[in-house]
Amino acid sequence: MLDADPRLQRAVDLFNAGEWYSCHDSFEELWHETQGPDRPVLQGLLQIAVAHLHLERGNQRGATVLLGEGLGRLARSGPEALGLDLDHLRQASAARLACLQVGGDPAALPLPSLRRWPVDCPVSL
Repeated sequence: MLDADPRLQRAVDLFNAGEWYSCHDSFEELWHETQGPDRPVLQGLLQIAVAHLHLERGNQRGATVLLGEGLGRLARSGPEALGLDLDHLRQASAARLACLQVGGDPAALPLPSLRRWPVDCPVSL
């Protein structure tokens, strides 16, 4: 089961630390090996990570596109997948996307984070 794979926990930890490039690589490795309903979730997570890498590098257009694509992929999943609270991630990512779409700087908004589902569980998978 993918949510028990230690590589997923590493990817989550990298995401939450804002290590966007390494996080993308970790999610991408899992994505290449995964089929079924978890595959688009992994792709959405890695697209949101790369969007934030684009933001760090000043590429707001690239960040806007990838945030939108990542959210689109996650929209097909329920409130949780891979044992993660996707609603929490979608809310933070959507707020940052909306800011970018009106030409704003999302730096004042909280970074998205990944946390366990249900919400009461600790962050570790």
